[in-house]
Amino acid sequence: MADHETIETNGPANPPKLDAGKFSDLFPIRDQLHFFDHAGVAPISGPAAEALRRYGEQASTRGYVDSNWQVQVRAVRRGAAQMIGADASEIAFVPNTSSGLCMIAGGLDWVEGDNVVITSVEYPANRYPWEDLRRRGVDLIEVAPEPDGRIFAEQVADAVTNRTRVVSVSHVQYSSGYRIDLRTISDMVHQAGGYLCVDAIQSLGAMPVDVAAMGIDFLSVDGHKWLLAPEGCGILYCRGDLVELVHPPVVGWMCMVDADRYGDYRFELRTDAGRFEPGSYNVPGVLALGASMALLEDVGAEVIWSRIEALTTRLCDGLASKGYRVFSPRGRGERSGIVVFEPPSGGGSCADVVAALRRQDIVIVVREGRLRASPHFYNTQEQIDHLLDALPA
Repeated sequence: MADHETIETNGPANPPKLDAGKFSDLFPIRDQLHFFDHAGVAPISGPAAEALRRYGEQASTRGYVDSNWQVQVRAVRRGAAQMIGADASEIAFVPNTSSGLCMIAGGLDWVEGDNVVITSVEYPANRYPWEDLRRRGVDLIEVAPEPDGRIFAEQVADAVTNRTRVVSVSHVQYSSGYRIDLRTISDMVHQAGGYLCVDAIQSLGAMPVDVAAMGIDFLSVDGHKWLLAPEGCGILYCRGDLVELVHPPVVGWMCMVDADRYGDYRFELRTDAGRFEPGSYNVPGVLALGASMALLEDVGAEVIWSRIEALTTRLCDGLASKGYRVFSPRGRGERSGIVVFEPPSGGGSCADVVAALRRQDIVIVVREGRLRASPHFYNTQEQIDHLLDALPA
């Protein structure tokens, strides 16, 4: 592989350049696989692996004695907040995206006849918590995508009524790669007196996310995709002025004010997002997540997205030249790090294509009957070309 390949991106007039070679040591998977499934379970970054190693060494030789884990956890909380344009008091650590969404779905004060608007193609994590509310008399309104995979923000906004409490959508759809205009949806749902909840697992780490600019009220994300961190640790964002409107559906000792005064029993929930953390942290997960987020912040969200956009554009151009049909919408503002495509007639089944590529150490997947590739910023042009060359014609 080209250790010193430099990609010029197709974003701004004077696009940033990034020496891919400097990341060789930080992503050793590049020496093993051509990995294009960051929309699935991504490899963890070198800094995340090092954070886990340091934790294991400390935990196995000294335990918590002389550790500074709690100081580091606070620093990761601040880093997560900075990454999405929030305040640290608005960030909670959660085990996964599902847990964060469940905190919001289960914690709001619902009234029979309220409704939630979602799309009909959400990943199950962003469906079942809302569907479960039907037992409390809450209606679920689904917006179907267009045949080409697009979900127009105006369609979602038009589904909002005066009984809509929440619109919950994925920023980027897992099965099409379509990125939706969150601001348009937010404006409409806020006019109706409701809130915008976002599953950001397919966008955060791949592109800039700003909760204030996008009008997001609640956001949940796990670290194991574009954030390049281990499974089982993510963040929940809850807008500061809404925190006390959400009663945590799981209540534990750490939800409380002065939680470290163990024998002084006082049921008083915290007034920041810490109320959504019922018990002890997944400390190694938090530290690894923080290490990867620090790397991504050091590179820069705009630079990362420009690189991903350049790589996916190169891939789409090459797919078209080989007779593959790109399903993912590719209009400006619609693109993401996900490219979903279909083989040409006679090109074999999607499962056969994936198996053939895997024998050549190339990793893509099948989702909803189509092929899906999702490169990250550290992938190279050479790797994209290798994938294209290996695809059966």
